[in-house]
Amino acid sequence: MELAGRSALVTGAGRRLGQAIAIALGARGMRVAVHYHASEAGARATCDRIVASGGSATPLAADLRDVDACARLVDDAVREHGALDVLVNSAAEMVRTPLGTVTAEQWDRLFSLNLRAPFLIAQAAAPHLAASRGAIVNIADIAADETWTGYIPYSLTKSGIVHMTRSLARVLAPAVRVNAVAPGAVQLPDDWDASAAERLAATTPLQRLGAPSDVVGAVLYLLDADYVTGQVLAVDGGRLVRG
Repeated sequence: MELAGRSALVTGAGRRLGQAIAIALGARGMRVAVHYHASEAGARATCDRIVASGGSATPLAADLRDVDACARLVDDAVREHGALDVLVNSAAEMVRTPLGTVTAEQWDRLFSLNLRAPFLIAQAAAPHLAASRGAIVNIADIAADETWTGYIPYSLTKSGIVHMTRSLARVLAPAVRVNAVAPGAVQLPDDWDASAAERLAATTPLQRLGAPSDVVGAVLYLLDADYVTGQVLAVDGGRLVRG
């Protein structure tokens, strides 16, 4: 896919991976709808970086836990940029929820943002993406394939993203390609300490943590690879092959 001059919507683009992905798409000459909820300052910084690199950007606020906000976000992105060629579902929350402590409120909060919202956004975006023969990239997690005992609800949402990716790839073909990137130890939660980072690096076959640029490279590959759909690309330093 030639990205220059086309339009993208990136959710959760005010911070972390979403921000890095949005900036990279802008650097490729895209018009980027920069979604944010609580990170307005970060979203505006994302837009500034995109404009400085030669792209164009519009910040769009939405609480994706609000069902109606999901379709409205797509409408806003299309209205601002005239079309929609690329959707990157990046917005998510990772919360430690050990068994025995999980509340219904925590469960609903995680599932509404991490799984329901990406599906509803993809559903609303599908007609626009089909018209432009566009693409979706979902941000999954290797937690979908590993057993993280302190993060069972979060891991379930990411398992859902993997299944959603494959199902949408089948339903939306041939007009829309749908793939996912599953990061491993790339950007750790803000409340993890240095010892956790060292432990993860030591138990990763490549013996280091990843960087946002590693995920960005995978996203760009999946957008460029016109004969690839329904795939989940792990960017994990080899963690899934440890045995």
